[in-house]
Formats: sequence, structure tokens, C-alpha cells
Amino acid sequence: MAVVIGEVCRHVSPKEALKKVWGYTCGNDVTARDLQASDGQWTRAKSFDTFCPLGPWIETDIDPGNLRITARVNGEIRQHSNTNQMLFPVEELVAFVSKVMTLNPGDVILTGTPSGVGPLEVGDEISIEIEGIGVLRNTVIAGP
Repeated sequence: MAVVIGEVCRHVSPKEALKKVWGYTCGNDVTARDLQASDGQWTRAKSFDTFCPLGPWIETDIDPGNLRITARVNGEIRQHSNTNQMLFPVEELVAFVSKVMTLNPGDVILTGTPSGVGPLEVGDEISIEIEGIGVLRNTVIAGP
């Protein structure tokens, strides 16, 4: 799940954090695992064009604390969980990040991923569905 910030915030408390959120959407946090392993860090492995699709829209009136999340590859369920299983709830994530950097309207925080990640191949269709938000669909294409 992707959290979209709606107000400038810095050093916000967990109690005030959700007031700084504009809304929520689906996010597909793509990683080139081969580069992650060879580089020893994540920057390049997560930074290619098309690697963080978001959508299909921003839902502004939803409680992020109890939503089903399902990821499918070619129609087969690969990941299934609920936001109530996240290690850190949204308010804690926003508060933590705001202690490291100023958050501005439009900034996005990705909340993490359930178990079940795996390799993708050119032509695979990936869908991320979050209850109350919608479905984000993308097809893997070959890079330039």
C-alpha cells in the first residue's frame, strides 16, 4: 500500500500522523534482485524507469488499518495479507519518516510487502489489489 502525504510535516507524532495523509493507493515496489545482490544495496535495483507504478487512483476516505491486499501474477495469487498484519501501522511509518526528512504534499511512502515475492518474466501481468482502493495492473516489458 502506498501512503500519499497531503500536508507538509516534520517531526509529526503518530497521534497526528494520519491528519497529514491525503490518501492511499496501490503500489508495486519492483526490485531487480540480481542488481540488489551484486550492488549490495537497493538504490539502483529499485530505480529503473517503470519500477514503482502507483494507482489506479488515490482513495481519500478509508481506514488503512484493516484492508485485504492481494498480489497476482498472471492471475495466480502470489501474496495475500491484510494491513492489520503490517509490522508498523501507517501512523508509525509517517511519524518515523517525518523524523528523518520533511514530508511534502504528494510524497509517497510505501508500507512494505507481504511474503511471497518472486521473479517476474517479460510478458507477466502483475495485479495489486487493495480492498476499498482498487486494482493496479501492469505488464512486464523488456528494458531498453
